[in-house]
Amino acid sequence: MSLYLIIAAVSYLLGSIPFGYLLVRIFKGEDVRASGSGNIGATNVGRKSPGLGVATLVLDAAKGMAAVLVARVVFSGPHPQLIMTTAAFFAVLGHLFPVWLKFRGGKGVATSLGAFLLLTPKSILCMVGLFLIIAVAFRYISLGSVAVAAAFPLLAWALHEYADSRQLILVALVSAFVIWKHRQNIGRLAAGTETKLAAKPGTKSDSESGRLGAIRK
Repeated sequence: MSLYLIIAAVSYLLGSIPFGYLLVRIFKGEDVRASGSGNIGATNVGRKSPGLGVATLVLDAAKGMAAVLVARVVFSGPHPQLIMTTAAFFAVLGHLFPVWLKFRGGKGVATSLGAFLLLTPKSILCMVGLFLIIAVAFRYISLGSVAVAAAFPLLAWALHEYADSRQLILVALVSAFVIWKHRQNIGRLAAGTETKLAAKPGTKSDSESGRLGAIRK
C-alpha cells in the first residue's frame, strides 16, 4: 500500500508541473492566466505564441507519460496495469489541480493522452482521429475534447484495453474530470458563443459576428 501512495504522490507532482504557465512567464514575462480563457493549457498558451502552445502540448503529454514510465520501472509486484493506471490518474489530477497554482490547472486533455498512450494505445489512436474529425468539421477544439473524453472509457472497454474493472473505473474518472473542467466551454457551446478555430484572415468568427449582430439590433 505504501508503494501505491508513493507512486500516487510522485505522479501527482509530475503532473502538477505547470508547463504552460512557466513557458509564458519565462519567454513572454506574462501570466497566461490573465489573458484569453485564463487556462494554462496548450490552446490558451497558443494564443500568446503558437510555438509555446505546441511546446506546452508536448510537455504536458510527456509529463503524463513520464509518470506511467516511473511506475512501470519502480513497481514489480502484481497488477502492474492497475498501478500504471493509478499513476496516469494522479498525473492527470496533478495537471487539473496543481498545488503550485492554488489548484487551478489545465483541462487535462494532453496530459491524459500522454499518460494513457502506453496503457490504451488503440483507444488513444481512435480518440486522436475522432478529435481531428470533430475539430475540422465543426471548428471547435472544446467540442472535440469533450467528445473524446466521453468516448474514452467506452473505447477502452470495447477494445479490451483494461485488466480489471478498477482500471476501467479510473479511466472513467479521468474522463469525468476532463469533461467537468470543460463545463464553461459546454455552456458556451450550448449558447453558441464558443470561439471557433482560426477563421480566415480578415474575417470574423461566428461568435464575433453574432455579438456584432446583437449590438446592431
